[in-house]
Amino acid sequence: MRTLLLALLAAGFGYGQTNHVNWTLEFSPGAAKPGAKVAGKLTAKIDEGWHLYSISTPPPPIPTTIKLADNPVFTVERVLQGKPIREHDPNFDADTETFEGEAVFYLDLNVKPGAPAGTAQITAQPRYQVCSATSCIPPKTKDVLGSFRVDPAAATSVAAIPSGYSVAKPTSAPAGDSIGGFLAIAFGFGLASIFTPCVFPMIPITMSFFLNQQNATRRQTLTQAGLFCLGIVVLFAGLGLLTTSLLGPFGVVQLGSNPWVNALICTIFLVFGLSLLGAFEITIPSAILTKLDRASQGGGVVGTLLMGLTFSLASFACVGPFVGTLLAASAQGGGARPALGMLAFAIGLALPFFLLALFPSYLKKLPRSGGWLARVKVVMGFVILAAMLKYLASIDQVLRWNFLTRERFLAAWIVLFAMAGFYLLGFVRLEGVGKDEPLSLGRLLTGMAFVIFAITLAPGMFGGKLGELDAYVPVAEDADRALWMK
Repeated sequence: MRTLLLALLAAGFGYGQTNHVNWTLEFSPGAAKPGAKVAGKLTAKIDEGWHLYSISTPPPPIPTTIKLADNPVFTVERVLQGKPIREHDPNFDADTETFEGEAVFYLDLNVKPGAPAGTAQITAQPRYQVCSATSCIPPKTKDVLGSFRVDPAAATSVAAIPSGYSVAKPTSAPAGDSIGGFLAIAFGFGLASIFTPCVFPMIPITMSFFLNQQNATRRQTLTQAGLFCLGIVVLFAGLGLLTTSLLGPFGVVQLGSNPWVNALICTIFLVFGLSLLGAFEITIPSAILTKLDRASQGGGVVGTLLMGLTFSLASFACVGPFVGTLLAASAQGGGARPALGMLAFAIGLALPFFLLALFPSYLKKLPRSGGWLARVKVVMGFVILAAMLKYLASIDQVLRWNFLTRERFLAAWIVLFAMAGFYLLGFVRLEGVGKDEPLSLGRLLTGMAFVIFAITLAPGMFGGKLGELDAYVPVAEDADRALWMK
């Protein structure tokens, strides 16, 4: 596993040993007296086919930052940049601000009143990230040297900053990309995993283990339930922590922007989607589960922890799509998101077990297992296949195949969501819907909702706007061509 991850990481860093940007630093005027105003011109020459992100570009790409190393000559009042190119960046699947060919930044400088006379070497330290159409280089900091002379006898002059430059201010991540929102979604995924065929039927069996122990006090029951939940948390949080530690804080971002990694995610989603639709079953090898089950029967703290671990592995056939989706989403954010996301997911999955141990009377009020669990599984299969197309579209856009166009993407989504609706309405015969089974009100409303959603996508195939959904589907061919010709 480690070898695979490092190989994928190397694919993202294929050009990592090349600089792709050459920096120079000049001052105007080149000599000034203490207290004067000076303009520092920091120029970046960018290799063809690569682009540099602006200071004001919104994350997830790493914006350029510029500062001066400690020196006795200058204080920086502000940093200005020219007008960047704002367009959709396929590496991060987001709108970004970039420079191509050349980027010029101006530093509005004040010569310190006590600056010593003579020539001084000034070091600017830009930190930046560059990307091509298919790969990105991790952020790096460059020392750029410039020479300036402090002359008490110099004539007073005005720092010349050309028109068209504005103060550059960093832009924070959009609210939708906040860590709080991401964790809330991860927690919700954990709760939703409860209502899957692999997890829900295990609730009464697991609860009976805690509640029916002889001579067990309420405190002991809650302790056992807490340890069981801790076993669930340890497994999934450990998975996220392993991902973070192997890839590093920027490695996850680079993997998330790599077409080979998106291809791997597509494959995983395809396998899980087909499995949920009943094509085959994904299971953890029985030998592993048997050994863990035997170890858990030893009782005590370790036994209960292993019981939670065994439960997590046994339920992975249904929980896996949620986990895969979260890890794929965290790949776009980088940092500690994989570990934090998996922690929130595990808490959401484990929380109902602990609450039922705390309030056992509610166990009798849970709905019985039945065909509705199979229906949840099948519908989730259609949704997973629709999510797979999002990553396939990213590959198509980065490699510029122009195969999965906006029209084809929306046609596929219409079919998948309509099929989910028709399945719930009884028109598609798959597991969970009997031939003569009556149509409940819940199934009717849910099926109608899927069909209505599918119909609302149709105008997008003919140039219509889809509102918020436009951020998740490919742009129209004409707009895409204009984007690349900028």
